Amino acid sequence: MIDWLKGHAQLALLVGGLYLLWSTPVALPLKILVVFFHEAAHAFAAIATGGEVLSIEVNARQGGVMWSRGGNRFLVASAGYLGSLLIGVGLFLSALKSGADRVILFGLGLMLAVLAALYIRDGFSFLFTIGAALIAFVVGGFLPNAISDLLLRVVGSASMLYVPWDIVTDTILTGPRLPGMQSDAAAIAAQVGGTEAIWGAIWLLISIVVILGVIRVALRSPSNIHLADFTRKSSG
Repeated sequence: MIDWLKGHAQLALLVGGLYLLWSTPVALPLKILVVFFHEAAHAFAAIATGGEVLSIEVNARQGGVMWSRGGNRFLVASAGYLGSLLIGVGLFLSALKSGADRVILFGLGLMLAVLAALYIRDGFSFLFTIGAALIAFVVGGFLPNAISDLLLRVVGSASMLYVPWDIVTDTILTGPRLPGMQSDAAAIAAQVGGTEAIWGAIWLLISIVVILGVIRVALRSPSNIHLADFTRKSSG
């Protein structure tokens, strides 16, 4: 048990730290970034099914909206929670299993910058997204690979932590909403049947299964980053 913990001590500290800081302002930028992933996943689904993205917006209250026209409404609505989860999973596993962390982080920054340029119309969303893109560019372009690795782990872990809780609070433990606003689950329930809570429960189950699978893959071999790598820049 001690040897196993030593091999994953950094991951344990990372997840524990995120959990402890989750309700503090420190974690707020990560939460907003995951909300952006949620809206971006809606946008990708709209484009992939023949629709047109009109705008993407996020705010400091961890809210967001993606306006689109056309496309498959069921797939677009379903893509938010599950798409943002898959983005987080991809970033997390790429950090653990790939040596191309800087390239992947730079690619993430490019995706953020392109989406900001094409679809963001309000000031806060634009400044936040461009700021996140610049951080990704600087870290991925100029700092050691291990720092990119760590940042990908943080963002990926935050996404995997946030999505199940977001599903529960948005679709199962629902509170008052602004007029005209509804969850993705409520939109699907109105379209194909069922209830908001049922669709939320389905997405929650899928997200838990995916996260458990990721944990199983992640813990197959030691995951600690060598401390010397934080001062050595690699070409990966």
